[in-house]
Amino acid sequence: MCELYSKQDTLALRRKHIGPSCKVLYAADPIKIVRAQRQYMFDEKGERYLDCINNVAHVGHCHPEVVKAALKQMEVLNTNSRFLHDNIVEYAKRLAATLPEQLSVCYFTNSGSEANDLALRLARQFRGHPDVVTLEHAYHGHLSSLIEISPYKFRKGKDVKKEFVHVAPAPDIYRGKYRENHADPASAYADEVKKIIEEAQNRGRKIAAFIAESMQSCGGQIIPPAGYFQKVAEYVRGVGGVVIADEVQVGFGRVGKHFWSFQMHGKDFVPDIVTMGKPMGNGHPMACVVTTKEIAEAFSSSGMEYFNTYGGNPVSSAVGLAVLDVIENEDLQGNATRVGTYLTELLNRQKAKHTLIGDVRGVGLFVGIDLVKDRQKRTPATAEAQHVIYKMKENRVLLSADGPHRNVLKIKPPMCFTEEDAKFMVDQLDGVLTVLEEAIGAQTESVVPENTPCRTKMPKEAPSELLSDGTPDPKENPGQKRNRLCADKPSLLSKRLKT
Repeated sequence: MCELYSKQDTLALRRKHIGPSCKVLYAADPIKIVRAQRQYMFDEKGERYLDCINNVAHVGHCHPEVVKAALKQMEVLNTNSRFLHDNIVEYAKRLAATLPEQLSVCYFTNSGSEANDLALRLARQFRGHPDVVTLEHAYHGHLSSLIEISPYKFRKGKDVKKEFVHVAPAPDIYRGKYRENHADPASAYADEVKKIIEEAQNRGRKIAAFIAESMQSCGGQIIPPAGYFQKVAEYVRGVGGVVIADEVQVGFGRVGKHFWSFQMHGKDFVPDIVTMGKPMGNGHPMACVVTTKEIAEAFSSSGMEYFNTYGGNPVSSAVGLAVLDVIENEDLQGNATRVGTYLTELLNRQKAKHTLIGDVRGVGLFVGIDLVKDRQKRTPATAEAQHVIYKMKENRVLLSADGPHRNVLKIKPPMCFTEEDAKFMVDQLDGVLTVLEEAIGAQTESVVPENTPCRTKMPKEAPSELLSDGTPDPKENPGQKRNRLCADKPSLLSKRLKT
């Protein structure tokens, strides 16, 4: 691949011309990627990296069928959706067929942020008031309307929560308010939403919508307990609100057994509005809002036309159709189930070996590894997580860390990820954790009961390499700077979603 500039020149030009708030992955030692294929990315030297984090290249980087579909349509026509064209209606029909029957009306956009912004407009127009219930650590996009409802981006001491925004506890049964030993965490977390609604009503507020990712991504790969969304929907709809399911990160078969993550929660839970984006175009910018006919008609009754110049254009629709075809033809949902199950099994074996691993959670090819300094206290191992992702990069494996403490390793690779890839990734992680635990004096007994105190202690003077690789400033809010880039106890598993 021909380069315009050397890596250092590219970095210098980026610093000069690209906004400083636009961060790069592995800021201490960025990678210059020049090409990619399926689940692999290649730097300017030809070094190959296993991509474990790119849920945008959903069916694989540069998939030939997707590339061919884009090129074929681009050679013929690309224009806006005000002209009649078969691609947009064919794609809308195919998309609606993957959803419950009542979710049948599509609005096409170019990004998940646009989709979530439009979802808020639909809900507010439908109900006539602005108030939204969101979850702590949630992230729904970069537009002003979405930063307002994204506590993940709130800056401590600087952002004042708007009076129409109500933040409920994240339904996290590992680190949250109600944990795996609670008799009914789903009801307990849903009751928190009910309480917030009642308090808002007592102040004269009216709830328009509840919005949540079907599985929280930036919040730390959180899998809500079974029954949570049904109860929340009951409370929200009971006061006239609607439920918005944000599937931007987790849709299109990533969970394996279901095409949409909200479907894991049972047929008795159907959102009123669903948003989608990232994987939809396999890297081509496209997104969508799907809702009911009733909500769409209420939006139209405002008298304001909705027009998105590029949303649903012929090329985007052709790309979207190709992605759907590849998911089906290559059985990528089945692959997500098979490889995801195998990957989780491998990671649980590592949990039994490494005291730094506090929790392994996930569904399909959406997995989180919660690193802790102390299993009993569940103290987040933030510096250790940053060290791990840099060392994994040296081993040609790309991971990222997220969550409110930046201690959760996120695994959400292209859906063509194989069992061989999973084994390679876990083997590299095993090696990195082994060296790290030795360096910081961790106990490394192979069997560590959950009820036995098992602490990972940082030495008074930690190895310089541990704390130099992107360790966050303790004064900095995690939401401001992110590196975007042992089997569970039966009681914990029973509280998690059965899929």
